Amino acid sequence: MSNLFQNYNRWNLEIDSGEGAKVIDTNGNEYLDFTSGIGVTNLGHNHPKVKAALQQQLDKVWHVSNLFEIELQERVASRLTKHSSGDAVLFCNSGAEANEAAIKLARKHTDKHKIITFEQSFHGRTMATLSATGQEKVKHGFGPQLETFVHVPYNDIDALSKEMDVYTAAVMIEIVQGEGGVNPGNEQFIQKVEEMCMEYGILLIVDEVQTGIGRTGKPFAYQHHNISPDIITSAKGLGNGFPVGAMISKQALIESFGPGTHGTTFGGNPLAMATADAVLKIVFDEGFLDDVANKGDYLLSSLEKELGGCSFVENIRGKGLMIGIACTGEVTSLLPSLRQKGLLILVAGQKVIRLLPPLIVSKQEIDKAVGLLADEIRSKAEAAKV
Repeated sequence: MSNLFQNYNRWNLEIDSGEGAKVIDTNGNEYLDFTSGIGVTNLGHNHPKVKAALQQQLDKVWHVSNLFEIELQERVASRLTKHSSGDAVLFCNSGAEANEAAIKLARKHTDKHKIITFEQSFHGRTMATLSATGQEKVKHGFGPQLETFVHVPYNDIDALSKEMDVYTAAVMIEIVQGEGGVNPGNEQFIQKVEEMCMEYGILLIVDEVQTGIGRTGKPFAYQHHNISPDIITSAKGLGNGFPVGAMISKQALIESFGPGTHGTTFGGNPLAMATADAVLKIVFDEGFLDDVANKGDYLLSSLEKELGGCSFVENIRGKGLMIGIACTGEVTSLLPSLRQKGLLILVAGQKVIRLLPPLIVSKQEIDKAVGLLADEIRSKAEAAKV
């Protein structure tokens, strides 16, 4: 009997070690990891430079609290603002915490409470971020949600327009919906959202928890669409496995989070900052990001080549190294057989395969993963015909 809550559908698999895009379980079996810890280990497992930065900080100091000056926070914040539309950063411990802070900041700065989000969105599991999330399945059993969140269909500007009003504090959006099915926002829609926010004096919050830190081939996914958000949230890839989150905002909002308005005991601690600093030094390099974009194109084209005519596949979509394969039937049954063959993948709902390989994945590893995946999907398609 386990002493753990059974709130996770755990795989019958325990990872013992990892290196790059590969992991080894406690039985010595090797796997190609196209989950990246759900989009976290963007630089792969056991990255030497990230590991060295953390080890160096471990020998100095682990925690002092935010009552003290922490130079590493300034350094990481500078990297984040340099590569985004923001001017100031609040550090926390997770994506949900970053989104919670964004919601609080938007409400306090505007003195309004209504926030518009989108159907199939996912923003976290705190009560506020659960309310922001546009998926009923994660809300079941938790009682009344915060009443001031409104959910509209994604990529539907008319539906959004009907909800925009003088009572709205912010629009909160994912550029590519991850948990909701790897749904990219189209160019016209994303740009129109910003235009309407500016027209009504509404803040634009972009949730980059999964898409940020190089995942789509740019520092942040919104940069593909030439927009300038008021607030950006980040986590996952920021620490490459070490818990860290960040809320980035424009200058005009800074005064709304003065002393005592918001805080976190562990947010921005020296260990997290040393790790994030090492990550950003690598990921925000232009050559590194160009390589991610190229490999993303290669993965997408390889999948289209192998699966373009498969009756079981509806479409293949995504951005950079964040790819969804939408299918005509359920796909969760594919996961165990692929694990047996040495490939770890995710799903986003019942009918979408989600691929989140580390950004350092090689083309040879992409070829291997695509081959294994294509064989399984074609077998599934043949079985469906019988």
